[in-house]
Amino acid sequence: MADIIKLAIGAALLMAGVAGYYWLGEGSLVLKVLAVLGGIAAGTAVALTSTQGQQFVAFAREAVGEVKKVVWPTRKETMQTTAAVFAFVVVMAVFLWLSDKSLEWVLYELVLGWKKT
Repeated sequence: MADIIKLAIGAALLMAGVAGYYWLGEGSLVLKVLAVLGGIAAGTAVALTSTQGQQFVAFAREAVGEVKKVVWPTRKETMQTTAAVFAFVVVMAVFLWLSDKSLEWVLYELVLGWKKT
């Protein structure tokens, strides 16, 4: 129950920041942006004290750790893979165009007997 209250307070602070943006109306843009950023910061800080917030922080830390373990491809490998994909796309485009034109010829010229003029 306490976590639900914390999340509700966090959401209320976030909404208060957005409401502050509109409440300031014709005021300085800097103040309006600070109101929104303050609402986001306060809402996030309160939400992160809940169980769900702590679980999210733990998940984010584990995700960053997993990303650090990834072996990223070199520039050469990336360029070779991109070239292979591009070549495949060109070959498939030509194949589909030939298939389309062949079926068009078979249907219109041979089956239906329609001649293009």
